[in-house]
Parts: sequence; structure tokens; C-alpha cells
Amino acid sequence: MATAKPKQQTMEELLSKHATNLNIPKRGDVVIGKIIDIAKKAIRVDIGAKTEGAVADKEFEAAKEFIVGLKIGDDIEVQVVSSDNDKGQIALSLKKSAVNAKWDLFQELFKKDEAVDVFGLDVNKGGLIVTAHGMRGFVPSSQFGKQYMGNLHQLKSKTFPVKIIEVDQEKNRLIFSERHVSEADQLAQREHALESVEINGVYSGVVSGVMPFGLFVTVEVPVRATTSNKTEKSEETEEVAEKAETKTAKKSVKKAKDSEVESDVKKAAPKNVEFGNVEGLVHISEISWEKVSNPKDYHSVGDTIQVKVLGVDEDTGKLNLSLKQMSDDPWKTIAEKYPVGTTFVGTVSRVESFGIFVHAEAGVDGLMHMSKIDANQEYAVADEITVTVENIDPDQRRMSLSPVLTELPVGYK
Repeated sequence: MATAKPKQQTMEELLSKHATNLNIPKRGDVVIGKIIDIAKKAIRVDIGAKTEGAVADKEFEAAKEFIVGLKIGDDIEVQVVSSDNDKGQIALSLKKSAVNAKWDLFQELFKKDEAVDVFGLDVNKGGLIVTAHGMRGFVPSSQFGKQYMGNLHQLKSKTFPVKIIEVDQEKNRLIFSERHVSEADQLAQREHALESVEINGVYSGVVSGVMPFGLFVTVEVPVRATTSNKTEKSEETEEVAEKAETKTAKKSVKKAKDSEVESDVKKAAPKNVEFGNVEGLVHISEISWEKVSNPKDYHSVGDTIQVKVLGVDEDTGKLNLSLKQMSDDPWKTIAEKYPVGTTFVGTVSRVESFGIFVHAEAGVDGLMHMSKIDANQEYAVADEITVTVENIDPDQRRMSLSPVLTELPVGYK
């Protein structure tokens, strides 16, 4: 009796039979393996499969920087590219581990506040796209020092140092700052200045930008001796006067005490006083008590002005400033200056369908309703007109006016 030949089995059946003893990775799987060899163009990794895995060819090149820091025996996270290469090995990738390692590196540099070199790739409306350690990042226009403002193209295709100001792997956000390197001293001084700023304090500043919505102002804030209160400032100026024996010096000190102008305080202040620059915005609504149509009608870049600090934006570290509050609100005393029944000559400031606005003085316009206006009478902006105050409400900033007849009507007897 002939012996029956054993049934031949396919590779899949053999693998299935021993599946409990073998790890069969699939493409895309992420596994932890141990490095068993590092060569010039490949590394071999034991991932507990039927055969060893290898990071080679383009996958090796892509992770070259990361591989430099690895050694035999290290446990490493790898991703399966294919289950078999031309050498019978499982093809692996280190891209994910390399990228994670880079994010960890940037996070560490961010915590330590250390500079990193980046390479300028391309300029767009918002700033400069850069690359560092094979990762793309961005330097916003606002994060460049004065030497590069408006001229970012000179950094394209060049390497320059920056500091990291935001690292967010989940959102794939890597934001850098060039000015945190080139203007580090000024920024440090700015932090001291921000701590020294007094709400409602008055400071000198220079207009650094004019926009439709307001004026950007670089404010100079004293951060040492002159950050003390007004009494201390006065005492300092008095000490200077006592040391000076001339009448001129005493007059200068008296001027500083009376006017409290920042420039006078500077002159009388000790030599070790330091000043820090802080950026701020005078919103269009805070430029004048009058209605402002265009900020450029009031100031230009480079103008030196006195501003009042209304507050500090905690998110941006910028100051909220005011020009108009350097003087009193004219509506506070308007009822005394223009009591009901007062007649005055004003100019037409605005013509609307419901009436005309008449300018009384800076920041004060009254309304003459159309029901008070002769239908045959036409008015244009800048026309002079004699009016009488019919009603006034300072709290609501309203003044009702009526015209005053300057000639007798036709048929009058």
C-alpha cells in the first residue's frame, strides 16, 4: 500500500499556522524596535518579526540628522513602509520619530530661550517663511528688528539667528522672532518699562505709524529714578536746584515742578536714569474731542507728542493711549459757556437730511433740526451761521440750535 504524500501548504497557510509565534507587521504599522546595527547607509532594527527591519536608501537620507544621535541598543519607534525589500528585510521609516524629535528639540530651545539659526525661504504679506532643522516655520513682519523692517527680501536665501516664540505640534505651528535676537537689550528694557508704566500717566512719544484707525506711538518710559511718584520727582529737582547756585537753575526746577513736562524731568534727573520704549496706539476716537476723519490730518510719522496712558493690553503688551484726554472734555463746561438763549456765530460742519451740524468750538457741535430751517435756505460746509441755543444736554453731548434772523422776512411791517 502506497504511502500518501503530505499535502503541500501555501506560505499564507504556514504563516497562519504559526501566527501565534510570529509578529507580522503591516504597511503603516508603528512599532517599537531595538537597533542592532548602524552602517553608513542603513540601520538594522529588531522589531520581533520573522525577519529584521531596515531603514535604508531614501528613508535613511531623510532621517540622517536624527540617526546621528542614535546608537546600537537604543529602542526606537519605526513605521513599516513595506513588508519586504530587495534584501528580504522589512523596510522601515524613521520620519515620524525624526519629526517628533525635532518638535522636542524646538520645545526645549523655547523653554531655554536659546537662539536657533533659520534659512529664509520666501516672503509673503505676513512675513518670512523659513526652515530650521528641516522644519518649516514663520517669522511675522512684526518680529523683525528695525534694520529689516520693510526690507525682508534681503533675508531670503540667507541664514540668520532667531528665537522661538511659539511651538505647537498639534497645529503644526512654529513661530520665530528675529528682533528677540537683534533687539534683545531693547526688549528687555521694554519689559522693565511696561512694569513702570503708570495708568493715567503722561509720557513723551514719537509717532511711528499713521493708519486709518489711529496713530502708532513709541512711548519713552523711565524705568529707574523717574519712575517714582511725583513727590519724589519734585524732591529730586529741588536737590538739583540746591546744588545749583544760579537763578537759571532754580527757574528750570520751578518749571519742572509746575508743568511736570517729561523733558524737564529728564534734565533734572540723575544720570543713571534709563528709559525703555513701549509701543502704543492712539485710536482714532482718542485723537481729538472733535470728530476725526483721518489721523494723518493731525500727525505725521516722526512727530514728538505727549500722550496719556489709558491702559495696557495684556495680550500684546501694547499701550492704549490718548491725545484728547491731555485736555479737559469741552462738554464739561459747555452749559456754563453756552447757556440756553445764548446767540453765537458758528460754522456749518456737516449737512445731513435731518438737519445741519454747527461747530461752536473744538469738540462741540450743535444740531439745527431741519424743521427749524427755511425750506428756501441752503447751507454748505464752512458757511457761517448765527444761531441760538435752545437746549443743551452735556451728559448726552447734545446741543439743540435754532437760526437767528439776520434780516426781516418779506412783507414784514
